[in-house]
Amino acid sequence: MKVVLFCGGQGTRLREYSDAIPKPLVQVGARPIVWHLMRYYAHYGHTEFILALGYKGQAIRDYFLNYDECQSNDFVLSGGKTAQALTTDIQDWRITFVDTGLQSNIGERLKRIRPHLQGDPEFLANYADGLSDLPLDRHIADFRARGVVASFAAVASPQSFHGVHADDNGLVTSFGRVADSDFWINAGFFCLRQEIFDVLHDGDELVEQPFQRLIERRQLGVYRHRGFWQAMDTFKDKMSFDSMDEREQCPWMVWKKR
Repeated sequence: MKVVLFCGGQGTRLREYSDAIPKPLVQVGARPIVWHLMRYYAHYGHTEFILALGYKGQAIRDYFLNYDECQSNDFVLSGGKTAQALTTDIQDWRITFVDTGLQSNIGERLKRIRPHLQGDPEFLANYADGLSDLPLDRHIADFRARGVVASFAAVASPQSFHGVHADDNGLVTSFGRVADSDFWINAGFFCLRQEIFDVLHDGDELVEQPFQRLIERRQLGVYRHRGFWQAMDTFKDKMSFDSMDEREQCPWMVWKKR
């Protein structure tokens, strides 16, 4: 299945980095977060990628056009000039780069890459700024078994704040941590069929109007994931990822697990 990665957003809550580079290129350890996500998909056999570019899209193009596997892998240097990587990262990947506009929303970006999905009855998509150990093969199997047009991964809210329910008189009826409630959030990791374009109208944001139309038709599924998931939205998230990398405790690196 082809994998669409929405790489066009600016990431305004991560200005420490996104003023200089697009958020997908913010590094986790030695490599950008988008590389980690692509390596995750490649682990499950999905190596055809379509990058929907926007803000500082040229930087993403340049990163892959100038990709040097010797910079991040063991290598042999011969004669002081010729370097040969002992392992490879992206050799079997096929990446299509598409400019989808600076101000486009996710739905508009998806519509603009539609020509590159011709002949594909189903495909995968993601925001390109979150990592997970989601069992992708099970997610896809669940999506196919349900026969829905779209499905996405949902995770329990990681927020530490408390949620409140109250009656019309202002009396609290329940109170507790959101993380302990049955409250799930959209984690991305979409499975989609071509029929998604039938409910995606001009100007629509993907998970708003089109998903509401699918809900009304009972054609939107969800895969609840109770394992690791984290997005890189803030500087604090960046530091958290770096800390995990330094400790070599990176749950999303499913390709390293036996």
